Amino acid sequence: MTSILIKNGLIINENQQFHADIFIQGHYIEEIAMQGINRKADHIIDAAGKWVLPGIIDDQVHFREPGLIHKAEIYTEAKAAVAGGTTSFMEMPNTIPQAVTQEELEKKYTRASQCSLANYSFFMGGTNDNLDEVLKTNPVQVCGIKLFMGSSTGNMLVDNQDTLRSIFSQTPLLIATHCEDETTIRKNTALFKDKYGEDIPFDAHPLIRNDEACYLSSKMATDLAKEYQARLHILHISTEREIELFTNEIPLTEKKITAEVCVHHLTFNSSDYSSKQSLIKCNPAIKSAKDQAALWQALNQDKFDIIATDHAPHTWQEKMNKYAQSPSGLPLVQHSLQLMIDHAKDGKITPEKLVEKMCHAPATLFRIEKRGYLRAGYFADLVIVDPEKEEVVSKENIHYKCGWSPMEGRRFTSTVEHTIVSGHLAYSQGQFDENKIGHRLSFSS
Repeated sequence: MTSILIKNGLIINENQQFHADIFIQGHYIEEIAMQGINRKADHIIDAAGKWVLPGIIDDQVHFREPGLIHKAEIYTEAKAAVAGGTTSFMEMPNTIPQAVTQEELEKKYTRASQCSLANYSFFMGGTNDNLDEVLKTNPVQVCGIKLFMGSSTGNMLVDNQDTLRSIFSQTPLLIATHCEDETTIRKNTALFKDKYGEDIPFDAHPLIRNDEACYLSSKMATDLAKEYQARLHILHISTEREIELFTNEIPLTEKKITAEVCVHHLTFNSSDYSSKQSLIKCNPAIKSAKDQAALWQALNQDKFDIIATDHAPHTWQEKMNKYAQSPSGLPLVQHSLQLMIDHAKDGKITPEKLVEKMCHAPATLFRIEKRGYLRAGYFADLVIVDPEKEEVVSKENIHYKCGWSPMEGRRFTSTVEHTIVSGHLAYSQGQFDENKIGHRLSFSS
């Protein structure tokens, strides 16, 4: 078994910062010691002056395989994730074909087992007519059920009330939802088409997919979850209005209704459409500065439980279309940690809270076995960051297959130096080691 010794790092873990050494044997962390570790190892990493964190767990990505591999592939996007310190991902079912049968879902797991440098899980997709397939999903092997309670890329809208009630009442799995009210969106779209024709401006996006659309759908989902005592996780909250639906009054381990906020909704607001245009068009839309400020406050007050990316690449050519033809979605997984570290340095969040929301909480919320924390006996998923080494995002260092990023040209104040995935030094100072593949995540029921 390969061994790794990390020396002299500043560990940020479980609401603490302290200097210690970490010894990794095989897939697992064997020892963490503040007094130092003097053992032989196959790899020794001097982490003096560096931050040592648990690997990021991103609970919402779109890697586009199968069927959309002109945009992205599991292989390319998992590499980009690892280069950014993300060691585990959970990927969405709106591919071609959609992962809405057990057979198609398992094909994605098989593909990842052949090529994913990061650890992986895939959501089972719900539709208006696949309840039997949904209920066959194994809660120990699959992260959850994904429902699009609002249309987005892939046309998987679930709007049949009987189907929704059946899923909420019968599945023991976590139900992850995209919440936007379709009737509201269609009404607003028609109004803007009447006004602008084919030249709808991009800054209309948050007015078309507005706070009412988000709130109506999220309220419906939370009402269903309360009625049936289901495990509900609402993805990418984007509005101040939705915050009232969530609580910080009970521990995460006891919450039935949880929420995620994404890095782009924390980073951009509606004033950025003038410069970014289609490059920040996403669903739900990036909203006002007032909404953005409210998201930050709710995150720090623990009304939001997880920070994720909703990494959703499209080709540059696709994004350069006019508003109605430009698909929604941004590639983000490579830079989420650096982005959040910058926000921490700006005083918007503490490093400890950052680690809680990007590492600990996803593991706790999804009940992932032995990941998300730096603990002896847990899988060795770690990222080592130089907090003082700047990095400028450019086409030369973007690893996404689509080759672009809304962060292009941004100067980050930190650099990901090393990423360890299940005990394998998968990324080190700009170089990948693809000799070992990430693991399939497992979950306690």
